[in-house]
Amino acid sequence: MNNASKKQTSENRYHKRILKTASRAAIIFGILMISGCSLIEIPRARSGHLATATNGIPFPDPCNLGRHSYDIGIGEVGGIVYTCKAGHIDLDHVRGNADNTRFLVSKIRRALKNNSKGFSFIITGETSTHHIKFTYPEGWKTNPDKEQITEEIAFATAPYLSLTATTWHEILTWYGVHFMGFEPEYNSAFSWEDMYSNLLGTKLGVRALKNTELSFDSAMTVELDKALKELDVQPSKVAYDASDSVRDNWYTGYYVPDNKKRNFDIGLDGYITPTLVPGVKECEGVKPLPMAVPTLDVLKSYGFTMTHRILPNVLEQGRMFKAAGSDKIYAQTHIPIIMEEIKKEAVEKGYMFTD
Repeated sequence: MNNASKKQTSENRYHKRILKTASRAAIIFGILMISGCSLIEIPRARSGHLATATNGIPFPDPCNLGRHSYDIGIGEVGGIVYTCKAGHIDLDHVRGNADNTRFLVSKIRRALKNNSKGFSFIITGETSTHHIKFTYPEGWKTNPDKEQITEEIAFATAPYLSLTATTWHEILTWYGVHFMGFEPEYNSAFSWEDMYSNLLGTKLGVRALKNTELSFDSAMTVELDKALKELDVQPSKVAYDASDSVRDNWYTGYYVPDNKKRNFDIGLDGYITPTLVPGVKECEGVKPLPMAVPTLDVLKSYGFTMTHRILPNVLEQGRMFKAAGSDKIYAQTHIPIIMEEIKKEAVEKGYMFTD
């Protein structure tokens, strides 16, 4: 067999492996959508919504959002709300990141308790694998404060990983990855409400976990309601009208809208600043409220280091490797580099964006 044939055979095997992984992920996704996460302990999937006044986008009553559910989700309400201080909020992104944070707190606790080298995880419905590796400080195994330090690290590091993983999700979407084979591609990546909603979810997840008087679901229900009030949430009509007011400017289309307005602020300066819709009379004079992103400072303060490598496991990964300038993706190093390439592409496509 000549070199060209060998290369083609290798590529065919690789594509078959990726498709097999994607098929398995789709099956798991379907199971989770039906039965919740109780079968395999990982958070169930949520779809998320664009903040566009278009077909199929729900704008629920913010005073009646149901009870949060890590599992099946009966009675839980999703969709888009509008707040004066943070603009549009995608409730499904908030809930999903809260659940991911809970899941990752558990993974980190287990790893540090067992002195493991690390762990791997996959966000529900995706094929990318996140490999987390720890190095430990001297004397960790016999540290008398091991349990207390583990809790501090878990509560600080889990939201960091959750936000990073969902930032990677937006990158995948930008590069055209179809998670279920039929949903829109880059038209929804980094839509103006995504990153702030994701970050809010990580914050609320930690607050809910620290509530020792209520279950996680009950605490999340309380925390979400409290947070939306603090952000000055508005009635559903205001949310819809705010979206409708930027039609043909921030987005076009009715059934599969294309966002012309993106927010690429992933918190590299320490904060994510929300995008407010101009001219919402109910919010006149209100300024956007930036939110601090989670960091690894607590981890480092106790003498730990952590690496986060991402294996894309998608057919489109060649474009990501090219953007990163590497075929090995390390989140802290390469996500900022990839984002710069995405911004260049956004300019070429004629999109508006903030960063």
